[in-house]
Amino acid sequence: MSKYLLENQSSERLLFRKIAPSDFEDWLPFYHNPKSTQFWDGLPSDPIQACQAQFDRIFERYENNLGGMNALILKETNELVGLCGLLVQTVDNREELEIGYSILPNFWLQGFAFEAAQKCKAFAFINNFSDSLISIIHVDNVPSQKVALKNGMYLDKTTTYKDNPVHIFRVTKG
Repeated sequence: MSKYLLENQSSERLLFRKIAPSDFEDWLPFYHNPKSTQFWDGLPSDPIQACQAQFDRIFERYENNLGGMNALILKETNELVGLCGLLVQTVDNREELEIGYSILPNFWLQGFAFEAAQKCKAFAFINNFSDSLISIIHVDNVPSQKVALKNGMYLDKTTTYKDNPVHIFRVTKG
């Protein structure tokens, strides 16, 4: 059990729980929309392969206590709206704790990424996991950058991560 998972946590509209293999079909539409992955190079072009690769990584993180994405469940309808979580990442040879988020296209522009990211930030700082948190965002992904800024983050630096040009947004405790 990873200490970084927000199991049994909730925000105003969302319930957080571990991702289950049965969530695969509900998450697959993310990869069927080209806009979901337009900013990230190196993903499999086949939506099923891309989704499987992500799920494999999620469960690998769970097993190795490297944090992980939580399923975001809309309280009102019990639907999966996205994934968000605290992820142990290595950026420029430094281990960091990242707030990662992805929302299904049907739920874009409704504030779910911000709501979930805000909850992750509060959870990490309340539990003293780190004095600072990052979000790794492709330099062209303006919607995700707006979420990071709204979540109190600032642009810390620009670097390369997994062969992609990225901005590292950071927020410090305090």
